Amino acid sequence: MRFNRRVFVASALAAPFISSRAAWATEDGPVRNNISAFRTQNWQDHFDSLGVGIIIADTNARILQQWTPDGQMYLYPSSVPISDELTRRGYTEVVEKRVNPSWAPTPSMRKRNPEWPAFVPGGDPTNPLGTRALYLSWQYYRIHGTQDTRKIGRRASNGCIGLYNENIEAVYERAPVGTQVKLI
Repeated sequence: MRFNRRVFVASALAAPFISSRAAWATEDGPVRNNISAFRTQNWQDHFDSLGVGIIIADTNARILQQWTPDGQMYLYPSSVPISDELTRRGYTEVVEKRVNPSWAPTPSMRKRNPEWPAFVPGGDPTNPLGTRALYLSWQYYRIHGTQDTRKIGRRASNGCIGLYNENIEAVYERAPVGTQVKLI
């Protein structure tokens, strides 16, 4: 086997990190590599019963969990509000569902972004609500799809919880009006 200078240098540079990690593992137990940077929630910590279903949107972890009445849980990455000022937390519920919802900016959005259109019809590729929307009991708050997939996993919305279109379509099918929702 030939001497490879790049492999030698890379190994020499990595050795302190590998050995210190190995030492840590033997002192404190096994190394746990958590590829997901979030903790899932237990619905029982937030609600008394499953009812017709539950959705918990974790704005810190940027995930949405959905439970069906039979206790099956689904997990989706989400976009969350850009700032804490735009983030509402607490209990609400699904009060309406729309396929290809139209969109109009809220008064505060119009004030911050006067260049935005006053209305975008449903099905338009520039519509920020995507293919489905769950309307919550809080005015202007939605769980919806998005045409801009770069937003998922980021602080990128003006208050809503955004999902990939294929994910909101699945959530939409399993979430009847009356589904309990909590944003944490």
